[in-house]
Amino acid sequence: MAFTQYLRINGTDIPLPTSYDLSLSDVEADSSGDTEAGTKQRDLVRSGMAEISVTFQVSPDWLKKFSAMRKLPKLSVEFFNTETMVPETREMFMDGFKSSLVHDTGKKGLWKVSFDLKEY
Repeated sequence: MAFTQYLRINGTDIPLPTSYDLSLSDVEADSSGDTEAGTKQRDLVRSGMAEISVTFQVSPDWLKKFSAMRKLPKLSVEFFNTETMVPETREMFMDGFKSSLVHDTGKKGLWKVSFDLKEY
C-alpha cells in the first residue's frame, strides 16, 4: 500500500508527517459586517486561503533542510487538499518553525519539527 504524498516543497518530496492539519479560510472586505437591519453581510475578497500545520519526526539532515526552507521568502507548496482530496499547488511561506530533540541516537539525534505553511 502506497502512502499519500501530503507535501512537496519546491519540488522536493517531504517525509510523511506525524500530524497534518489543513485549514481553509476566507478574507472579507472592510464592507463586511452587520447591516442596519441586523443581518450579516459578507463581501469576500478571497476564498479558501490555505494554512497547513505540520509536525514531523526527522533526522538531522531533514532538520537542516527544513531550516533552510524556513529562510526562503516564497515556497511553491504542493499539498494534499482535504476538501477536494487531490493535490494542489500554491505559493506559501513558513512560519512558527520549532524544533526539539526527541531522542539522542548518538548520530545527532531524532528531531521533532513543526511549522505552519501560510498562503500568500
